[in-house]
Amino acid sequence: MKRIDDVSGRIPVLYWGDHIEETARRQAIDLSRHSRTFHHVAIMADCHPGYGMPIGGVIACLDSVIPYAVGVDIGCGMAAVRTGTPSKELSTDRVRDIVVAAERRIPAGEGHSHGSGQEWDQFSRIPEWMDGRGRDLAERSLGTLGGGNHFLELQEGDDGFVWLMIHSGSRNTGFRTANHHHEIALKYCRARRLVLPTDELSYLPVDSSEGREYIRDMEFAMDYAGENRRRLIGSFMELFTDCTGEDEFHDLVDIHHNYAARETHFGREVWIHRKGATSARKGETGIIPGSMGTSSYIVRGLGNPDSFSSCSHGAGRTMGRREASRRLSVEECDESMKGVVFTGWRRFGGYGRRKKGAPVLDLSEAPGAYKDIEEVMSAQRDLVEPAVRLRPMGVVKG
Repeated sequence: MKRIDDVSGRIPVLYWGDHIEETARRQAIDLSRHSRTFHHVAIMADCHPGYGMPIGGVIACLDSVIPYAVGVDIGCGMAAVRTGTPSKELSTDRVRDIVVAAERRIPAGEGHSHGSGQEWDQFSRIPEWMDGRGRDLAERSLGTLGGGNHFLELQEGDDGFVWLMIHSGSRNTGFRTANHHHEIALKYCRARRLVLPTDELSYLPVDSSEGREYIRDMEFAMDYAGENRRRLIGSFMELFTDCTGEDEFHDLVDIHHNYAARETHFGREVWIHRKGATSARKGETGIIPGSMGTSSYIVRGLGNPDSFSSCSHGAGRTMGRREASRRLSVEECDESMKGVVFTGWRRFGGYGRRKKGAPVLDLSEAPGAYKDIEEVMSAQRDLVEPAVRLRPMGVVKG
């Protein structure tokens, strides 16, 4: 862990890593200058730039919430479960069968959802401000994967068993919620002429009506994301059983990495914002995924107070989506995926609609677009300890 010093900062910035990209560094300093941040800013080893706050950042706020310090995919997270199948018994052909079945059964990718609305007893909590299109998407997208870096993976654990892992969140619901409340926070701060390092860090007091409404809607988006993952992992387990006959599953883990929660740190009750970071309380089980061609980890938290009992949420990007697709070649991306079953690189669509001169193939999730997961894990040895190391066998990308 290193300290990033800047004369303009009110509080220190602590960074778990060797090098921080300049935009992310500037955003971390902005957080240290913010009037509502408390004690210090914690930046994880996987950090990279985001809206206002780096992805891979943790802050404690006094009586306030910052919508863009939670992120736009509210409640996004990971789930993993250990099967009863020894990994040596799962052939490459069977892995391919499972990958193909998953791609057929589970809607994946931007703009892909169920053909009709799903049943859930919490849909009554959809915010009144959300329009009919948003409500329809919420009802049809529950139990679907989404696009970008969301995935389903079959993993070979160093414990000798096959694991199933997913990464998904609140789909369009969280995105709409984040942007809706950021606009309210922006107007709130401007109306009171509050001084901010950047408009993207506009905030809402938790005792204001605006703050309470954000917390209410954020918590709904988190519950939606959790239900989405429960349905996804359930579907994944069902098709695994259909393809293998295995119906034994153990050690289910489910965690969020974009959220705010009221916690006590350094003697104060604060609102902890974890954006692209997960809770790592002492003894708490977590998941830290690598890229689609590299290892992932089931971990146990060490409860380090300097990180606000947090850790990284993954390997972290080194290239933006279009940058990766311009700079990486198909040949080197294919080489990095040797030994992993996947169905090839998608064409740009949905989030990455092709523009004039843009690359045709989306290589943004290739291992070369991400940091080395082993370096990230080494940098946070004081935050978590590995419990199971997982190697990808088959991947379905959103």
